[in-house]
Amino acid sequence: MEAMPLAVAIMVIRDGRLMIEDHNRRFALLDRTDPKLSGRPLIARSGFGVDLSTFLASGEAQSDYQWIDGDEITGLQFDVRLTRLDSLGKEEARGIVTLVDRTAERQAQRSLRLEMTHDALTGLPNRAGFSESVEELAEGAAGEHAILIVDVRRFSRINESIGPMAGDELLITVARRLMAALRAGDLIARTGGNEFGLLIRLNDGVEDAARVARRIANIFLNPCRLSELEIKIEAAIGCALFDNAADAAEIIRRAQFAVKAAKASGEFEIYQPSASRAARQRFTLETRLRHAIERDELSLAFQPVIDLATGEVAGFEALARWIDEGVEVPPTRFIPVAEESGLIRPLGRWALGEALRTLAAWDAANGRPIKVSMAVNISPIQIFSDDVPAMVAAELDNVGMRGGRLMLELTESALIADPDRATRTLDALKELDATIAMDDFGTGYSNLAALQRLPIDMLKIDRSFVTRMLADRDKAAIVRAILSLARSLGMETTAEGIETFELSQLLGALGCSRAQGFFYSHPLSADEAFDYWRGLNA
Repeated sequence: MEAMPLAVAIMVIRDGRLMIEDHNRRFALLDRTDPKLSGRPLIARSGFGVDLSTFLASGEAQSDYQWIDGDEITGLQFDVRLTRLDSLGKEEARGIVTLVDRTAERQAQRSLRLEMTHDALTGLPNRAGFSESVEELAEGAAGEHAILIVDVRRFSRINESIGPMAGDELLITVARRLMAALRAGDLIARTGGNEFGLLIRLNDGVEDAARVARRIANIFLNPCRLSELEIKIEAAIGCALFDNAADAAEIIRRAQFAVKAAKASGEFEIYQPSASRAARQRFTLETRLRHAIERDELSLAFQPVIDLATGEVAGFEALARWIDEGVEVPPTRFIPVAEESGLIRPLGRWALGEALRTLAAWDAANGRPIKVSMAVNISPIQIFSDDVPAMVAAELDNVGMRGGRLMLELTESALIADPDRATRTLDALKELDATIAMDDFGTGYSNLAALQRLPIDMLKIDRSFVTRMLADRDKAAIVRAILSLARSLGMETTAEGIETFELSQLLGALGCSRAQGFFYSHPLSADEAFDYWRGLNA
């Protein structure tokens, strides 16, 4: 037995007593491993002797199991194999016991599991550990538990401003405050960079969740002190109730959807299935739109812009159109999805290139350049994430066209949100000789200082003011004020939403430069638009 690399002993039941008949040196070392257990042989510790006696009395040929010598945290852990031996003609049961020490291996496994399921910074369970806890409760816990997701707002800005070490300190402080707000039995975890998950029991229905949310809001009333700074913490809190029809991942997803709604509303939000369905529809629309862009399935329509002084076509506005499986999807549906998903960047580049190619085709059909401008909308997302001047320059070069025939329409939000960046972008576009128009003027937050600083050539008066100005004196006053402002700043104007002859005449009399709307024409295909121009301008 001494040659064996394992702890081995021969056991026997003799005269009704379990005895170790023989053993090797490794087994002897285990017998006195723990000084606290001195005087107690191995077979008398942690029920080991009972296991051996039970096996010998059972008549089984072999048995394998795991045994812990001590408690689960500090005790030694073994794989045990018990094998029956021939009794050698004696009326006694004999067997051999083999022990393989797995302590180091299982402690390493436990440490690894702890690392995998816990957050190193806060010591809290991480997303994996939180998901396991939720999964254990998910079956049969409908209405008895809820998940709250707490999102620490402005964390990225705080992290960038005062550094990652201070950001870590802030997260630790937030974790401690959240723990103080919980009741006994509730669980807290760090489920994301600046996101914490709470698993709470509902003793009084959904009102319990609301009370916990109020406690959390209250603990953030006092600012956190980081070094010499006092940081006011704001949190968005969303909640999802357990549901027998949903698994752990789905419940957590619902809570995160609720916290997204809480960010928008500024209030505690509980998951609503109808909102989730709407979100799923948006993601479906996003997927189909991505495929449509990749397959070049979108088109442009062109709405004429009329010079009110001459009655001729001064230009066209290019408008994206999408027919999905035979059904036209309104721009009011797919443009917001494109902006939210980032698809507005490839969509915007395509629209600009397609509009300029169409204008070049009209020039070719006319035999010489036609005297119209082509207006293309630029999204705020493009202004802040794309190199718009480089994109415009490249597309103009592709068709061999000068920038003076291109009008770029930007909304007030694109220009006012980051005036310095907007100014740099517009200055670069003006170097290309492009015309800059502020779209939907009057609906945002423009001020005179911004208008004076930005190189804007034209104000487009929003249709919400124009269409009602004949019946609403306030709307008429606003339109007159915008026209007066534009004249004083040396800008031209375009009125949107002209639907009657009377409106057309009134705006012309008030000094408006251009107009567009259904009175003149609905958006047209490229061929129809060219024919429209030829009919008015020939």
